[in-house]
Amino acid sequence: MVPLYGKTLDELKAIVIAEGLQPFTANQIADWLYHHHAESIDEMTNLSKKAREMLSAKYTVGLTKPERVSESVDGTKKYLFPVANNRYVEAAYIPETDRATLCVSSQSGCKMGCLFCMTAKQGFQGNLTAGEILNQLRSLPEFSNVTNIVYMGMGEPLDNLDNVLKSLEILTSKWGMGWSTKRITVSTIGLIPAMKQFLEKSNCHLAISLHTPFDDERRMLMPIQNVYPISEVVAELKNYRFTDHRRVSFEYIMFDGMNDTPRHVKELVKLLNGLTCRINLIRFHPIPDSPLRTSPDERIIQFRDSLTAKGIFTTIRASRGQDIQAACGLLSTKALQEKR
Repeated sequence: MVPLYGKTLDELKAIVIAEGLQPFTANQIADWLYHHHAESIDEMTNLSKKAREMLSAKYTVGLTKPERVSESVDGTKKYLFPVANNRYVEAAYIPETDRATLCVSSQSGCKMGCLFCMTAKQGFQGNLTAGEILNQLRSLPEFSNVTNIVYMGMGEPLDNLDNVLKSLEILTSKWGMGWSTKRITVSTIGLIPAMKQFLEKSNCHLAISLHTPFDDERRMLMPIQNVYPISEVVAELKNYRFTDHRRVSFEYIMFDGMNDTPRHVKELVKLLNGLTCRINLIRFHPIPDSPLRTSPDERIIQFRDSLTAKGIFTTIRASRGQDIQAACGLLSTKALQEKR
């Protein structure tokens, strides 16, 4: 059975025309999928009985509930979703006083090999479809509470660009879920060709995994530095105009004694000069067998204050879910190990 959830309006039109149905039926199906949140074709009551029977012979809505959830004392929840070929992905639900953010995965495993990432240790297992990406939102028990979505879970979103863009089209279109692009952020380690396509085809916010301004250090942390150096990534970003409607931010995990010194502040200011942006400082969530440790809080605060004094808007992201293996890839790695 082919899932309908995750199909764009154009794809739904192709399906109904192939089944001999009127093209407007696609709009009806999209309305049921993305506005009324139907869980079965039988619920689509403004389709004729014959049309529903024809569609049900080949298609299904295709929603999948999470198999497991871990809940933190701080309210963060980590959900484990099964996807094709006996694989798993994770989504993190992060409630706050005035918002609730969902962190979604775009791939099962990852091929980028970042030193600090547990997902990288799984290796690359496959791209998620647009439906599998959106299912993490739609099948979330707290679905109706979510106000913001970040593509910062397992995988490199721009290494699965077509499906990520398709999921964003469904999220933000009037015929889809009608979300504002200002509520969605897509992260990347800096795949320049895909990043350019993303910036041209989407108005969602962009976040760049930076972590150090120095080439040698970034090569050690992130092999992608050998292909797309951060200086070239930033140079490309300077060709675009960023405003409140579409921001660019830089994610910066703080590693004790590695990237948290005054010389890093100085080089960051030099690198980002002329670019309207912000930096998010992140405490490192430890992963097994890693020599990396997070910087002490007082050094993180000092680092933030130094960048702020130089005119770069800098925040410290609150650490959430540390008691439930909230770092990307830990929960799914455990599930895969249990299956073996």
